[in-house]
Amino acid sequence: MNLEPSYNLLVILGPTASGKTRLGVGAALRLGGEIISADSRQVFRGMDIGTGKDLEEYGSVPCHLIDIADPGQEFSVFEFQRRFLEVFQEIRSRGRLPLLVGGTGLYLDAVLQGYALAEVPENPVLRSELEGFSHEELRSRLLSLRPKQHNISDLQDRNRLTRAIEIAEGERIAEVEIALPELRPVVFGVRWERAVLRRRITARLKERLAHGMIEEVSRLHEKGASWEALEFYGLEYRLIARHLQGHLNRNDMFQKLNSAIHQFAKRQETWFRRMERNGTIIHWVEGAGDPLKEMIETLGEVGS
Repeated sequence: MNLEPSYNLLVILGPTASGKTRLGVGAALRLGGEIISADSRQVFRGMDIGTGKDLEEYGSVPCHLIDIADPGQEFSVFEFQRRFLEVFQEIRSRGRLPLLVGGTGLYLDAVLQGYALAEVPENPVLRSELEGFSHEELRSRLLSLRPKQHNISDLQDRNRLTRAIEIAEGERIAEVEIALPELRPVVFGVRWERAVLRRRITARLKERLAHGMIEEVSRLHEKGASWEALEFYGLEYRLIARHLQGHLNRNDMFQKLNSAIHQFAKRQETWFRRMERNGTIIHWVEGAGDPLKEMIETLGEVGS
């Protein structure tokens, strides 16, 4: 296909288990592209089955921003945006097409909305001040700095809450803008009927458990990841960690985890609707049909 200069980035998003990776790989092979992952947990080494890296699906297609940090290492939206810009320019310099593929809404928005972010180191003085605050006072302070705070997990964990305040204060003081290249994105979303997506989520969870997801979490702990760190990564890592500690039997762990992943998929869909309300045009393709064909046809309409 002869690429016109009307777009220089393709974005493929969708809820968990929607088939984003498969569509991304198909599109990359068809269009001479390389994939940039937009998944906040796939950046971590050793967290493979639980994060659904599915590395075998990529085949000969290069994929970036996977396995670039150790578990427990802080990896912020700022760091993602910085790494994305480096990789985007590198791919373009080789005459290839970047495809941003993933379901982490904050990462997608950081690119598509061009967030002005600053690198914020730890602030011991501020942390000392915040130690005397109640959890509710910390929540109020963060919301005063970020009234449209989207990441609700930052409001539930005290350590994350403190770090979020630290970053918000630092960004307010620094007012540093990253020089973004000119992005001309076309955004695609993969959608399924709700009942079908639910079945796909449950089937994939069973498959991952059968392929060693519990053993993966156990290995991470044996290699030094604390139970608290595993709690931090949520979903599979939180509930399997509780199972391994004897707090949940296997059946209860499965039921709670299955329910939590369904709820997570709903939150992702809510985020994508918010993106549309905020001006992002998403061309939805049907996961149950031929999403690659539909995507290529749409590109023929919008890309010339």
